[in-house]
Amino acid sequence: MEEILTLQGKKAVITGGAKGIGKSTAVTFAKLGADSTLVDIDDAGLKETCQEIEKEGQMGYPVVADITDVKAIGDIVKSAIDKMGRIDILINNAGIAIINPVEKVTEEEWDKTLAVNLKAAFFLAQRVGRHMIQNRYGKIVNIASQAGVVALEGHLTYMASKAGLVGITKVLALEWGPHNINVNAIAPTVILTPMGEKVWAGEKGEKFLQKLPIGRFGKPEDVACLVAFLSSDISSMITGTTVMIDGGYTAT
Repeated sequence: MEEILTLQGKKAVITGGAKGIGKSTAVTFAKLGADSTLVDIDDAGLKETCQEIEKEGQMGYPVVADITDVKAIGDIVKSAIDKMGRIDILINNAGIAIINPVEKVTEEEWDKTLAVNLKAAFFLAQRVGRHMIQNRYGKIVNIASQAGVVALEGHLTYMASKAGLVGITKVLALEWGPHNINVNAIAPTVILTPMGEKVWAGEKGEKFLQKLPIGRFGKPEDVACLVAFLSSDISSMITGTTVMIDGGYTAT
């Protein structure tokens, strides 16, 4: 498969690259021949991911930054271009989840969740997109969520942000398709990342697992493989879509 699915020579920016899906994606990209600039607030985690990338013979560049600061996004993109020469791929992966019943959701929770999961993803895509338009090439993959497609109790702010990300994906694909830019989203179910394990620990997770026909929660690698496919040239006819990785949840 690697002979067909390749990212040889590609240059990627991945947010939330210190752990979980972002880290797994960065390492998968390295195995397929891509260098990556990784953005996160976790300096130690970024360095660890970059070390794993370098073990695969590729370059990893850590950028410690708060992506909710729109003014900082220009600096992030400039840094990535300065280090790698260009940006071929953007993975909007960074995200947070604050779980609360609807009647208890606060303005602070709303603002914080949408700032990380939606606002930052759009403005980073906008800034990188301008660069991709000039190059007439680009792949953008937004990591949405099952919770952006179907309702989950306690996930109001998270769902609002991820549903918004699904919508943004469609508009970007529509407007940027003529510039040879593919924009897609992935909607995973529970993935056993540090955040996923925290939110779905114990009885809550056991009950939810019973709703998955495949009988298990996802691993970061399950998502990373699809990210790689959507970031490669063999998926060039796919754009504006949201692909579920939900173990069959939405089939029931």
